[in-house]
Amino acid sequence: MATIQWYPGHMTKTKRMLASQMGLIDVVVEILDARIPLASRNPDIDSLAKGKKRILVLNKADLSNPSVTAKWEAHFRDMGFFTLPLSAKENDKKKSGVAQFYELLKIIMKERVAAQAKRGRINVSTRAMIVGIPNVGKSTFINLLSGRASTATADRPGVTRGRQWIKIDNIDMLDTPGVLWPKFEDPEVGLKLAITGAVRDNVVDLVALAESFIQMLTAIDKKALEQRYKITINQCKTPEDKRQILTDIGEARGFKVKGGVIDIERAAIILLDEFRAGRLGKISLEAPNNQ
Repeated sequence: MATIQWYPGHMTKTKRMLASQMGLIDVVVEILDARIPLASRNPDIDSLAKGKKRILVLNKADLSNPSVTAKWEAHFRDMGFFTLPLSAKENDKKKSGVAQFYELLKIIMKERVAAQAKRGRINVSTRAMIVGIPNVGKSTFINLLSGRASTATADRPGVTRGRQWIKIDNIDMLDTPGVLWPKFEDPEVGLKLAITGAVRDNVVDLVALAESFIQMLTAIDKKALEQRYKITINQCKTPEDKRQILTDIGEARGFKVKGGVIDIERAAIILLDEFRAGRLGKISLEAPNNQ
């Protein structure tokens, strides 16, 4: 399929806003998609947050392969980042990873809190900026921390459109709009972002996207497709193979239009929706260093 690019005008404004607010911040919390930690890392954040303490939150860990996520956690820690797998949609805070997040903040803020205590200041607030690509779960993460709907959320990119300061305990959190970067140098990055929903569906060819996903997933775990849709996959090497698998999915679900023809587009939509919702199982689309 054609190379995917999506960079609405408001993202340029967001990038300028991030840069202007960075001087106020103690720690930058970058929310990543645990299924695609590398593809969901905006390379611009490294330059914008240079010199700042960083926490990489591997969100949607409930949807990713646990063993692969553990490898990513070790990979990013070796790079010098504080790293935390987390499920922001988990209602039980103990299971979600929130407690571990607060512990990381304490470690990061220890020296500053001690220095302020010498000056007679107590209850020092932590100023944290929440950043990440669209639809990665930033606002859901903040709502989990606060225990209430502090920010608007939805399963589509582009819901948060302006900065929002939110007070949670002794943390001042700046929620920011999701921001991508102007050009995906690697076409695989654009594909993975579109497959997971970080790029709006209305700017991509969903059938072509679903077929690219089929090719990707059959190389990782074809049983996920076979078991979910009760189909048999012999190979996925040609465009015809991918189309046949998508057709089989549509037939298995009874997606037919006039004349008994399989509704390919409907099959593509359901496949992508069910992957995003975790109904195909716990799947990671990339591993560190091709492990």
